[in-house]
Amino acid sequence: MRLHLVDGTYELFRAHFSKRPSRTSPDGRDVKAAVGTVRSVAALLDDEAEACTHLAVAFDNPIESFRNELYDGYKDGSGTEEALLAQFDLVEEGVRALGVTVWSMDEVEADDALGTAAVKFVDQVEQVRILTPDKDLGQVVDGDRIVQVDRSREKFYDAAGVEARLGVPPSAVVDHLALVGDTADGIPGVPGIGAKTSAVLLQRYGSIAAIPDRASAWDVQVRGAERIAVALREHAEAIQLWRTLATLRLDVELPETLEQLRWTGVDRPALQAWAEGVGSASLGDWRA
Repeated sequence: MRLHLVDGTYELFRAHFSKRPSRTSPDGRDVKAAVGTVRSVAALLDDEAEACTHLAVAFDNPIESFRNELYDGYKDGSGTEEALLAQFDLVEEGVRALGVTVWSMDEVEADDALGTAAVKFVDQVEQVRILTPDKDLGQVVDGDRIVQVDRSREKFYDAAGVEARLGVPPSAVVDHLALVGDTADGIPGVPGIGAKTSAVLLQRYGSIAAIPDRASAWDVQVRGAERIAVALREHAEAIQLWRTLATLRLDVELPETLEQLRWTGVDRPALQAWAEGVGSASLGDWRA
């Protein structure tokens, strides 16, 4: 038995910016992203290869969290189209109508909920599959017990896959993101340190804290070592902030048991009402 944990915010953005034609509801609202996301979750349930029986979908609603209080430059909804922001409540309603558990996050992020659920339930299932390409979820990947799946690119990341992708094992993902930054989350990283340099240092020393202060003490070859060592010292305080921003909260209160995440079928009246509201008769008849 597998547990599927879906990054609903990613799915919503992916649907909004997809090449599919625009879609408006009978009352004139833009519903392309919401309909696309609900269809995507339905497709997951229909996917025989995924064998999806237990699942939950997490959304950032709003696109802000406690991290915005720590750093003004952290991602928020300021650059997001109003037409997309207007669909967050709508998409949650639609996913719930499918009979799927929805976690709507505000103080913490959807990624925190996904990470918390992964470590909470991993010992109760054969595998936890986190459906998102977000790099920060790599920190909770555990062998082939907790893995990431990028459905849009058909990519699979177990622990070896994370290392092949980022150049560091899951245990060093937080430090790696602190050094190189994460543009998706607004983490700037340390100027002058790229992915290759970060990977070399973290592969050798395991963590930022274990890297010797002086480049003369390094026993790995790094181009511009003296300059990089200076940058690490000068940005030491900022690096700690970047680490905090990149570290997932794994203590999110999720009241559901694993059994409560089992999919038992759609809420037919709710799904039909939702589908009628967005003008999608086929969704209303899904699994009828």
